[in-house]
Amino acid sequence: MGLEEEIQELEDEIASTPYNKSTEAHIGRLKSKLAEKKEKLEQQASSGGGGGYGVEKHGDATVALVGFPSVGKSTLLNALTNAESETGAYEFTTLDVYPGMLKHKGANIQILDVPGLIEGAAGGRGGGKEVLSVVRTADLIVFLISVFEIDQYDRLSEELYKNKIRLDQDPPWVNVRKKGKDGISVNTATGVELDDETVKAVLREHGYVNADVTIGEQIDIDQLIDGVMDNRVYLPSLVAVNKADLIEPDYLPKVEDELRERDIDPEEAIFISAEEEKGLDSLTERIWDELGLIRIYMDKPGRGIDREEPLILREGNTVDDACEKLGGSFDERFRFARVTGPSAKHDEQQVGRDHELADEDILRIVANR
Repeated sequence: MGLEEEIQELEDEIASTPYNKSTEAHIGRLKSKLAEKKEKLEQQASSGGGGGYGVEKHGDATVALVGFPSVGKSTLLNALTNAESETGAYEFTTLDVYPGMLKHKGANIQILDVPGLIEGAAGGRGGGKEVLSVVRTADLIVFLISVFEIDQYDRLSEELYKNKIRLDQDPPWVNVRKKGKDGISVNTATGVELDDETVKAVLREHGYVNADVTIGEQIDIDQLIDGVMDNRVYLPSLVAVNKADLIEPDYLPKVEDELRERDIDPEEAIFISAEEEKGLDSLTERIWDELGLIRIYMDKPGRGIDREEPLILREGNTVDDACEKLGGSFDERFRFARVTGPSAKHDEQQVGRDHELADEDILRIVANR
């Protein structure tokens, strides 16, 4: 029996096994075997060679436009950026990855128009493996779906999940530390419902014989496997609904209901028309917010405050991160910094490397000559 048949057999057994406390450990073992075999199948496919998409990352952040063929990604890319991606009213127009640069608030945000995803992409259909490998390197995923086919979201998110991309969630709090003897010991936080035997069964299927396992939050079996395998990518996402200019007002409630069925707040989705260039300002602002970018205005000795070309950082970044992005010899010459703005207690506050910066701070670095 080949790997694909073994995978199908495991999936069938999981689907036919009722989930309860008495079957939990068994299902955990099955899902662990399934994850390992899928990993092995993927490695076999990768070792076979073949072309891929090597897109060099540029700018301050990278956004992947994900959607089915002919949903309007190329049109949207051209409207947002300086790119010239081929467009057409037929499937598979985009046969390569087209990058464009969105300039917003002083930041350069790379937008990637990847080939249209189809069902089975995670399994390799339509060059899907190569497409998904590009998506995994992005900082944000923008789902572009047609206002007339909201169910496209289901199939797209499923393909991403199969390719180990986890959307809008943090990595599970699972820590596994190998040891020399004494088997597998499990330490769980209050409220964790997975029992110790289920956790041990999952660990054994992944080759652990002696290990200390700590689970710090309530998780399910799939999240446990994600934490153990430690090769998942966790990315934020947002949903843009295209061709919104083509619907009648009385059709809108149906669209909103379909979004809610998929746990998408209609107020959070961005309704746009790529063709008519409507709603693009709102989409651009949401991209900025989801990326968590901040602008730092550098106070340059003898030249004053540069508000034209701010230093672009991420929320939570510190003066040390600013020094690293600026480059040069700040590591050796840094004395202290002065900050004026939202993160400062007062103008010209003297701070050290660990000071956390905020959007539109003014930063002056004082360094030894």
